[in-house]
Amino acid sequence: MPDFPQFQYSMKQVVRAGDALREPIAWEEERREEILEIFRIANSWRDSHVYPMTRVRQEIIGKNRSGNLQGLSVARLKRMSSIQKKLRRIPSKLNQMQDLGGCRAILPSMRAANALIQAFRDNPLHEFFSESDYIANPKPGGYRCHHVIYKFKGAGESEVFNGRRIEVQIRSRLQHSWATAVEAVGLFLKQDLKAGIGNASWLRLLELMSAELAVAEDCPEPQGVPSRSERVRELRELDRELRAVGTLENLRQAVRFTDTYTTGGDKPRYYRIQYDNRDMQVVVSPHTIPIAGVAETEAVEQQNTVRGDNRFNTVFVEADRIEDLKEAFPNYFGDVQMFAANLRDITRGYSAKEYTMPPQQTVPPGPKEVPDMSWFRKPKRWTEPVPKKRQKS
Repeated sequence: MPDFPQFQYSMKQVVRAGDALREPIAWEEERREEILEIFRIANSWRDSHVYPMTRVRQEIIGKNRSGNLQGLSVARLKRMSSIQKKLRRIPSKLNQMQDLGGCRAILPSMRAANALIQAFRDNPLHEFFSESDYIANPKPGGYRCHHVIYKFKGAGESEVFNGRRIEVQIRSRLQHSWATAVEAVGLFLKQDLKAGIGNASWLRLLELMSAELAVAEDCPEPQGVPSRSERVRELRELDRELRAVGTLENLRQAVRFTDTYTTGGDKPRYYRIQYDNRDMQVVVSPHTIPIAGVAETEAVEQQNTVRGDNRFNTVFVEADRIEDLKEAFPNYFGDVQMFAANLRDITRGYSAKEYTMPPQQTVPPGPKEVPDMSWFRKPKRWTEPVPKKRQKS
């Protein structure tokens, strides 16, 4: 499997590299080779999860099609900056990290999400490791999603990847709109809202909105939130203070995006998404061979290390179609319109709306084609399905 990264070090070296990454690493030219070797080892271990996560994602696709669930699935490698933050925040070892490779399934409703969760329970193709139901038990701050960790189990050539832990996130589209709004606002403010760090008013607004979306799905609310009437009153105050709806709607215009796609050749399945924190510009680089995209991602991460900053936020992902990127990673494109629409409606006295996701293609793929990149090349209004007239709650 020459197209996929292979692990080239020992587990002892991975453990030592993880211990080094737990501490702040200040770039010093005289330590250049030592520092780069730390990242080479860590990257080699992380990148060896590409093949397992691709296989696990294929399982998601199969269960999605067989159940006619009309969901969307993607996969991603964990960013090195996120790995470092997690090692510092949670006592753990790099070789024990459970989400270096992750798959995400976004379903149109809780009914579909529950069906996919059950399908994995009934017929898993890999070894079950652990499960966390953050839908039944939302995290403090409002995060809701169903997490399952599997240990990859392959045969033949793929046995070298056995034991790699892959995280599967299963969430509804409403839950996805909330989670990506957290990341999009965090990118805009340059604050780690995802970790509960940053503007207290924004964090409170997001927590209250999580409760509103949970009610719309008939799911448990985060603990400690006030009653519905008090929530709506507080959300109105926070919206006025932050100009939240306007800020969210303007994010799409603030972010610029380009692509490096060239016509011809095979249809890409792998992409590097790069967000420039300074200029608020997104660059998407498609790849047909995963090892090439991984190498490009590592090069950008190395630039951040040498410069001692995190100007470029880059992530390596897998998706069926390039058009799926905006649906799966709207935070990078400033597209949080579903969340903004629900916030606006709630502050006007309406309930949150569970939108319907457009059906995904389920027939066998046709001839190779050049993907439509026009939405990358020029700004385009991203429209959500228009909900029917709502009843005030």
